[in-house]
Amino acid sequence: MKSEKPIKDWSEDERPREKLVQKGKEYLSTAELLAILIGSGSREESALSLAQRILQDSGGLGELGSKSLDFFRQFKGMGLAKSVSLVAAMELGRRKLMTPVSSRAVISSSSDAYNLLGPFLADLGHEEFWIACLNRRNQILSKERISAGGISATVVDPKIIFNRSLLRSASSIILFHNHPSGNLSPSKEDIQLTRKVVEAGKLLEVKVLDHLIVGNGYYLSFADEGMI
Repeated sequence: MKSEKPIKDWSEDERPREKLVQKGKEYLSTAELLAILIGSGSREESALSLAQRILQDSGGLGELGSKSLDFFRQFKGMGLAKSVSLVAAMELGRRKLMTPVSSRAVISSSSDAYNLLGPFLADLGHEEFWIACLNRRNQILSKERISAGGISATVVDPKIIFNRSLLRSASSIILFHNHPSGNLSPSKEDIQLTRKVVEAGKLLEVKVLDHLIVGNGYYLSFADEGMI
């Protein structure tokens, strides 16, 4: 098989690095892009074959960002330097998604909220609870992390939620937190907290527009489900 030969022995137009230069990044597969980061494989397999194996064992690109340094180092041909490079690349990708959105960004649907806010929780191995504060035009004023917890739960104090929202003079807020397991079903505690915050918001004239639960590239919207 081609992938069993060192990449240097391939024809020039088959090598991932040369392919990117000649044709453009969009013509490379995920495995080929990963192979460029890896640089070289071992005597037994090429960098591309190693990249394909890493993708398969990790569960795909969507899961790769959550993998630890030790995960990459378990593969033959992946020393400390290569493993560090992959972890750094995954973190750069995550931070790109977390780049602050324009303060003029407008939320008009649950998908808008997820696209703008979901990346802040991407690839986390623990639960975090955030709020977005919005003005009367549904433009984002700020994004605030309220709490961080363990794998399956985090403690949220409604007083902190409204303290942050009132400091920002928010007209409305969106709640969002992650489920690292990928199970988007709201827990009993999620439902109770949402109801409590909605009722408190009515008294303070701070409307709760939605509560998003995110995980593994998907989300559940309390508003879309008729739960707010």
